[in-house]
Amino acid sequence: MDFATLKAAWPWIGIADCPGRFVLKGADPALMPADLLGSDIPVSEHRSAWARDAILVARLIDGGLISYRRADGSCLHTLNTPEGMARKLSQLGLAPP
Repeated sequence: MDFATLKAAWPWIGIADCPGRFVLKGADPALMPADLLGSDIPVSEHRSAWARDAILVARLIDGGLISYRRADGSCLHTLNTPEGMARKLSQLGLAPP
């Protein structure tokens, strides 16, 4: 799985003022990262003081998926270029700046 394949397969919308970041629109909220990526891509779970929800991170060769799992089990998915992913993970305190 790569960025272009994932972007072409689902309806992603650019996030305003966040270059290199896209949010999945109109999808079933029960959709999990594995439903988007397949079971071969590892997904790690994290917590951050800067996010109320669990953060699920899947790295691709050219970017990655950052998903937020809410308390009710639903997910919000963001697709990221390498730069967008690095910037967001840094903002969440999950990667060096």
